[in-house]
Amino acid sequence: MSKEKTNELYVAIATQKGGIGKSTVTMLLANYLHNLGGKNVGVVDCDDPQHSISDARERELLLIKNNEADKEVAKDVFRKTGKRIFPIVATNPVDAIDQAEILIEDENLDIVLFDLPGTIRSKGVLSTLSQMDYIFVPISADRLVLESALQFVANFKDNLMTTGKAVTKEIFLFWTMVDGREKTDLYTLYDEVIGELGFSVLNTRIPDSKRFRRDFSEPEKAVFRSTIFLPDPQLLRGSRIKELADEVLSIIDK
Repeated sequence: MSKEKTNELYVAIATQKGGIGKSTVTMLLANYLHNLGGKNVGVVDCDDPQHSISDARERELLLIKNNEADKEVAKDVFRKTGKRIFPIVATNPVDAIDQAEILIEDENLDIVLFDLPGTIRSKGVLSTLSQMDYIFVPISADRLVLESALQFVANFKDNLMTTGKAVTKEIFLFWTMVDGREKTDLYTLYDEVIGELGFSVLNTRIPDSKRFRRDFSEPEKAVFRSTIFLPDPQLLRGSRIKELADEVLSIIDK
């Protein structure tokens, strides 16, 4: 049984549909909140067996080890932020909370972000989600994705939150992969319908953009998605990641 937490907040970007950018948003949020948002953040990567975030960290460390210029860039991040890179632990949904507790004992953390498998049918996912203080669910203007997300949120609230089986304070949906060619009033209409169903949607909408694939594997290009390096300021502008982080903080810092 998990012991009682102290003041650290457990937060998950969760969905039961893959391909919606869950791990990418988790990585970007962790980087922004830790390096630019004034928070000490840790990540529990329990998206077993993919471990996208943990694998990204290992690749980046290897690349830095073999490149002196990249080492200097990494040192520059430390000089700018005065902080070590945020810790990441790779595990599975069953052991996720135990691993989070170990991480908290070793680090002075404000927030632990959890990256879970993209299906609630995976063993341990629901029990781990029930220990989250806040859950943020990405959605897109795709009927199947939207229906799946609404069903997930409804079931979680009815079966776990209302019954007291989950410690979760609030659960929010947020738009991602927003196509700039689609009319804004389409999303406003969706928001109204979702609100009528009793669910909450964040104001921030994350655009569909190639910048979210810009990682350290392309050294000649500016980096955006990273577990070590600061996001390129030009790429950060217009990505809505800062706005998402600010809105998330306005909720969890109440």
